[in-house]
Amino acid sequence: MNKKITTPITEEVTRNLRAGDYVYLTGSIYVARDAAHKRMIEALQKNERLPIDIENATIYYMGPSPAREGRPIGSAGPTTASRMDKYAPTLLDLGQRAMIGKGKRTEKVIEAIVRNKAVYLAAIGGAGALLSKCIKKSEVICYEDLGAEAIRKLEVEEFPVIVVIDSEGNNLYETAILEFCE
Repeated sequence: MNKKITTPITEEVTRNLRAGDYVYLTGSIYVARDAAHKRMIEALQKNERLPIDIENATIYYMGPSPAREGRPIGSAGPTTASRMDKYAPTLLDLGQRAMIGKGKRTEKVIEAIVRNKAVYLAAIGGAGALLSKCIKKSEVICYEDLGAEAIRKLEVEEFPVIVVIDSEGNNLYETAILEFCE
């Protein structure tokens, strides 16, 4: 089913998403990869505030290429999500509602998704140039010294993703294989 969603994504929204749904996101999302996630967790361990409002946030696992003239961002394809798996449960427990990446997630992340009524969304790998056309604005928010791994705030319009793991733990990677093998 196709769904158009405006961020922030709330629990009410995630409860109505099912694995396999096509979603078009419009609004603000954050970009963060491994190094930024590590810094956020270190900040929490020092009882410091996170540099972003994590409540109902969507974090896209992506490191953009440099923007061409006249564009807010370069190619913007997803990063393998499992690289964030050691950090994701903590952020989900703090209220993060959605993650965008590619590839499978660990059982601990899936448990945190279900516990927090969150979702894992996949963007299509290899389509970074096309995905960048849905990004209308890109602004570095913090950790500028990390370069492409700095935390950015993006304004997106009808950014296409697929629900891979829904708030009930249904996993498209598992169900699609079963359907194919039948």
